[in-house]
Amino acid sequence: MKTLKLIALLILCFTTVNVTNGQNVKNQTDKEAVISVMKLYKDALQSLTTEGTFELFTKDSEVFESGGVEGTYSHYIEHHLGPELGHFKSFTFSDYKIDVQVDTSYAFTTETYIYTIVLNPDDKGNSRTIKKKGVATSILKKISGEWKIIKTHSSSRNKK
Repeated sequence: MKTLKLIALLILCFTTVNVTNGQNVKNQTDKEAVISVMKLYKDALQSLTTEGTFELFTKDSEVFESGGVEGTYSHYIEHHLGPELGHFKSFTFSDYKIDVQVDTSYAFTTETYIYTIVLNPDDKGNSRTIKKKGVATSILKKISGEWKIIKTHSSSRNKK
């Protein structure tokens, strides 16, 4: 009887370990997928384009920036970021860090970075550089096997 109990306990332990390891692998895969979505968005901005970014967001996404409600991602691009990108000579991120937490079909990200924007020269050939410390938080949802940004908020302050 003691032997049967010991065998049952060992089977339960090994089953629990395998299930837990499987969940960690799944979460790691999801975590990497979320990081990839956020990287695609960041890389597009650094390339001064929004091409390919609409697929990263849900149609009813919400964008918040420095205390402002920007609307959906489409609205944000059309009325805010899209026109701004045309005035940039370059837009780069440095000291970039991302933290990702996955909980079932939702993921939560926090990104910290320094961004540097070099504006196109004005009529007199003068260019201006903006350098700020920024933070962004985003919520993503796994929809039909793909991670999509449903809410994002970013803010910045002068770099000290």
